[in-house]
Amino acid sequence: MSGVTDSITTTEDDRDRDVVLPGQEGEFVYLVGPTGATGKVFNNNAKAEISNGSWIVVASLRDGAEGADQWNSLATACFNATDVCPTKQLAIVLDGKVISAPTVQEPVFSGGNVQITGDFTEKEAKQLAKYLQFGAVPVRFSAPTVQTVSASLGKDSLKAAIVSGIFGILLVLLFLLFYYRVMALVVFGGLAVSGLLLWSVISWLSKTNGLALTLSGTAGIIVSIGVTVDSYVVFFERLKDDVQSGRTLKNSAQRGFESAWRTILAADTVSLIGALVLWWLTVGSVRGFAFFLGLSTLTDIVVSYFYTRPTVLLLSRTRFLNSGRVLGVRRTPNAATGDQ
Repeated sequence: MSGVTDSITTTEDDRDRDVVLPGQEGEFVYLVGPTGATGKVFNNNAKAEISNGSWIVVASLRDGAEGADQWNSLATACFNATDVCPTKQLAIVLDGKVISAPTVQEPVFSGGNVQITGDFTEKEAKQLAKYLQFGAVPVRFSAPTVQTVSASLGKDSLKAAIVSGIFGILLVLLFLLFYYRVMALVVFGGLAVSGLLLWSVISWLSKTNGLALTLSGTAGIIVSIGVTVDSYVVFFERLKDDVQSGRTLKNSAQRGFESAWRTILAADTVSLIGALVLWWLTVGSVRGFAFFLGLSTLTDIVVSYFYTRPTVLLLSRTRFLNSGRVLGVRRTPNAATGDQ
């Protein structure tokens, strides 16, 4: 089948010669002539509609020489079956395939709208409208900076990041154990709960949205460990001040958390704002870093309130933590409060 192509996407080699192109479904092969117009003759508003019980596609023409004038010149040639378009059909081509080949039924489209009719299903009509919208958008694609690494190198880098993160966590936990003594066990449990919660969310997003844990994402999680540990430090330092002033852990736990909670919330909010700004302004791997940093920070807020707070309140009622050295300091008797 010969004819003039109304090409949405075509190569330079196909513009000035007859070529044989397959149909979209692979059932037909078309002989199409040189490109007569591009998809830019249309506005970016093509849509599928129902007319007289059948699905049609409607697209409006742009004004001027590159829109309605060019389309009408092409339509007149096809309607009159000239040597340029002897079959009266226009082949709409996308990525080297003929997605539709309608017959021109009017020499001039004075209303500014083009209707493509046929035995369309709803899905086919909406798909054709989408193709026309894409072809009407004058977009230029440019390749960003690309780095190519082997699969083994990427796997080794991710493994190294995870190992370094685990090693860093162990060092932090050893320091907390030395500094806060028994209360460091609360931090151990909190990091475990945070890790399990984070892993559950990542697994769910991976299954439902194809999320992948990348090297930059691992870096975001490792950085967020510092945010999480800071939350415990703020809370525990408040408790230490109360214990040193003579109060028992039981008397200061609730009040200490209420005071520390405002600071924890403010610090995590700042971290979230930073993650959101990075996500909004960047692309690629930096976005992965920002996403996992923000996700880890949200996890810290949840764990701080629903794990750390009730755990410390329960432990503060035990006799063991209200006698001797607590949080690495010894309680000073307070005569005013009657605590011993």
